Amino acid sequence: MDTRFKMEEVNPKGYAGMIELEKAQMSAGIDKRMKELIKIRASQINGCAFCIDMHTKDARKLGETEQRIYALNAWRETPFFTPEERAVLALTEAVTLITEGHVPDEVYKEARRYFDEKATAEIIMAIATINAWNRIAISSRKMPACE
Repeated sequence: MDTRFKMEEVNPKGYAGMIELEKAQMSAGIDKRMKELIKIRASQINGCAFCIDMHTKDARKLGETEQRIYALNAWRETPFFTPEERAVLALTEAVTLITEGHVPDEVYKEARRYFDEKATAEIIMAIATINAWNRIAISSRKMPACE
């Protein structure tokens, strides 16, 4: 597959807006490894090869283990994730798969057990941001680099 176009060249203003949104996410108080788990899991659901490649590398640089990265798409079936991470992963899936019944109250309440309103809002913004990036990368066919 070939890249269709480079969004940053064809629509620089829109792309710059996404960069600003990403910068805002960088200043959020969410743990950096947790942010990468959000990005990887949403990208797995959306089938975004470029983002999966990028964020698994970023997660490894932050000390994330291969075992947890490989098991992320089956996180419910493993003992590798904390209750807080499980709540975030469930919320990530609910927000990413919003057409499957919206975000259930029990998923939201479970996230709120571990995170205050501000942190929950930051987590939801992180999920929304990676979903937007996934859609840009998938529709423009942004390709991961071969190593």
